[in-house]
Amino acid sequence: MAATQCRIGKEGGGSTTYTVIYEKGPTSWGAYVPDLPGVISVGDSRDEVERLIQEAIEFHLEGMREEGMAIPAPSSFAGVVEIDPAA
Repeated sequence: MAATQCRIGKEGGGSTTYTVIYEKGPTSWGAYVPDLPGVISVGDSRDEVERLIQEAIEFHLEGMREEGMAIPAPSSFAGVVEIDPAA
């Protein structure tokens, strides 16, 4: 599992950064956004899933704006924990 941050432009300038979790499966990649439940993407490669999750986030936020819904502020982050497998 890997995590990155996805920067989304905002109306009126500026940007918002959401954490995206990427998971490599046996034959494809998946991605989801913890701060935006239901926003997911699947692709054949990490490059493809990165592009698709960006589009999915933008589409989701556009729909929320059109419905007059509040856009959630990013609050999630991801880290990496290193362990000794022999311990």
